[in-house]
Amino acid sequence: MNLPEINTSLFKRLRFILVETSRSGNIGAVARAMKTMGFSDLVLVNPRFPDALTDAEAVAFASGAQDILSGARIVGSIAEALEGCNYAAAVSARLREFSPPVTAPRAIAAQLAASDDLHAAVIFGNERFGLPNEIVEQCNVLINIPANPEYSSLNLSQAAQVVAYECRVAALGDGQIACPVGFHGDAASLAQVDGMYAHLEQALVAIDFLDADNPKKLMPRLKRLFSRTGLETEEVNILRGIARHILAVAKKGP
Repeated sequence: MNLPEINTSLFKRLRFILVETSRSGNIGAVARAMKTMGFSDLVLVNPRFPDALTDAEAVAFASGAQDILSGARIVGSIAEALEGCNYAAAVSARLREFSPPVTAPRAIAAQLAASDDLHAAVIFGNERFGLPNEIVEQCNVLINIPANPEYSSLNLSQAAQVVAYECRVAALGDGQIACPVGFHGDAASLAQVDGMYAHLEQALVAIDFLDADNPKKLMPRLKRLFSRTGLETEEVNILRGIARHILAVAKKGP
């Protein structure tokens, strides 16, 4: 019998919980922050207005992350919100005298990504009052974002974005996808690069920039310079085109 495959990805194991959120726009903004980092499990505990997930401001601030809103759940207690989770992390800028161990987003993200058996929740409090002590004391850790100590105030969605980003980086690890933005050509082969050096050397000799009988270390230095660039085929062709033009001009003479 084939057993169903268990998805252990942190993107499926991490839940974002918002407690008694006052502004629907903040809920939408958190949904957007989650989606940009690849997370989708959102639970609201007693939001302070009706229709929290369909409110026009929430939809507007979600800005394309309406699927996160439509898939979110509203519950009446933190116990309900944590069902299915075996690890909880409170997020707060205010440290408590009696609180679980304090950690930073990067440290907890690394821990969660490395532990496939942890089905975790990160819990964010009300915009004005934060999380009540009784919820913080139930958590395994308290996440404190190391912001400017002279002004450490973060908007709810900003805090969620920081945590989601660190969790994404930790989850992807060495498997992060190269940025697709910009042109990425094929790397030039050794033969192509060697041909370019020979062509360039001919051009430099032709304009008396390089003394063929006493070349010193010019070509080794140029090779060292270009070796740091990771030349692409098209770039080699451009340099050879420049060399070709130099030779043609030098051949015509003054």
